[in-house]
Amino acid sequence: MVRGPLKIAYLSDFSALDRNLYSGGNARIHDALQAHAGEVTILPTDWGTAEPIRRAILSMPDALSLRLRWRAQMALSQVVARRIEAALQQDRYDVLFCAYAFQSLLSLRLPYPMTVAYTSDATHSIYRASEIGEAHPGLIPGGRLLDDWVERAEAGVFRRADLLLWPSQWLMDASVARYELPECKARLVPWGANIAPPPPLAPRSISRSGTLHLLVVGRNWWAKGGPVAQEVMCLLRARGIDARLTVIGCVPPPEAQGPHTEVHPQLDKAVPEQAALFEQLYARAHFVVMPSFESYGFAFCEASAYGVPSLCLRIGGVPVRDGINGFALPPGSGAEDFTACILACLDAPGRYAALSRRSREEYEARLNWDAWGRSVGTLLHQQVAQRSRVSAPCAAPEAPCQAAPAG
Repeated sequence: MVRGPLKIAYLSDFSALDRNLYSGGNARIHDALQAHAGEVTILPTDWGTAEPIRRAILSMPDALSLRLRWRAQMALSQVVARRIEAALQQDRYDVLFCAYAFQSLLSLRLPYPMTVAYTSDATHSIYRASEIGEAHPGLIPGGRLLDDWVERAEAGVFRRADLLLWPSQWLMDASVARYELPECKARLVPWGANIAPPPPLAPRSISRSGTLHLLVVGRNWWAKGGPVAQEVMCLLRARGIDARLTVIGCVPPPEAQGPHTEVHPQLDKAVPEQAALFEQLYARAHFVVMPSFESYGFAFCEASAYGVPSLCLRIGGVPVRDGINGFALPPGSGAEDFTACILACLDAPGRYAALSRRSREEYEARLNWDAWGRSVGTLLHQQVAQRSRVSAPCAAPEAPCQAAPAG
């Protein structure tokens, strides 16, 4: 049976046309839905009559605006919801798809039946209670006093949604347990790399006698584990290996720079020359070394696209599977542990070549946006069809919930 395209209303707190926000994830989610699920209409992101408040918050320093904005939207959800409801009434949609901004669904009354789907790489409550939250303390004075209020709101939104599309097993398991959700709502659908698909590369050679390129990618040297990566390079050099560290997206402190560290503070992939350099740096890299504390990590998906194994910590929902596209070491692992992983590969070039090949295969099978779009398109069509059957006269009883990841 040929499926027709769905009519999808896309909701977030920033426009999906801005390819810089959310590390490009918002735009990629929108594009994948457009390519594989149906006709996508972006809903307004303003707050209706409360828009002056939103603009005032956006004018604040980023660190404050980021944390205050969504909490203020929660407090004003009754007002903001009326704006969204009015936009939904302009057409008849099959699906309301919300990305990142659960608060945009708060207090919302659907003007007619539709499937509600949501995706994000974390929730505030799960993030706050995790090792990631412990590593990144809040900056809003008294922010933790609001945590119970936030968690109750999250639980209400997620329980009312039809599909919760989580990119990691960590988040899927934690959400079902924390919010007491029916397992049928949660689906594991990994996100993809925020780059155009690179052509397959020839296997890299690796040896103790050759140059070894390590890579760190991110806007915050400390948050991405840059100091550990720099120490790994030094440990390798102390063992006689010509290890070099390349940093993209941030500037290490002066004491972490030197003749064996190459820094590119910012590379705009929309500029052809800079995009070409970005590709060259990944193409020559042997390992991405990022013992970071984060809920996902697009850089690991990008590394897999180039066949570069990733070394990270087994924290949060990082898309790194041991022996497939790298190694996720236990929390508390340090530079010596990451160095040992690299030395083992240097002493077994065939093992490294296989790891590089499997990294690319992981990208082609799971860590790309076409794979995400196909899986989500199937799930949305199934949910819309199920809703139609249930609402039809003499509909068959609804099938019981089945806990099964998609993709």
